[in-house]
Amino acid sequence: QVQLVESGGGLVQPGESLRLSCVASGPAFSNIIMGWFRQSPDREREFVAAVRQGDGHSFVEDSLKGRFIISGDNASNTVYLQMNNLRPEDTAVYYCAARTMAIFTRTESEYNSWGQGTRVTVSS
Repeated sequence: QVQLVESGGGLVQPGESLRLSCVASGPAFSNIIMGWFRQSPDREREFVAAVRQGDGHSFVEDSLKGRFIISGDNASNTVYLQMNNLRPEDTAVYYCAARTMAIFTRTESEYNSWGQGTRVTVSS
């Protein structure tokens, strides 16, 4: 099973940017999908973005396109989530997830491994 460790969360003001990182370790898979989900106290966990490490193909939830960018670095087994122009409604715990099948999905239950989460707070 893949182990995932997130970092980069914190407190920022509206309009600022933040970059989250997630490092994967354990068994190596050539086309692992790594994704980000988020959960706030008043909402269910929701999909944010995902990237396929083998070829770099990615997609971002439609509502977040233009502000959030996901990318991966195969050499370091790291996936990044660049979040720009942050809003108070982006406040949540952000979780990194991985699945060993190389097919994109937004479905939480189809990811095999999860990180512990990193908290992002957007507030003035």
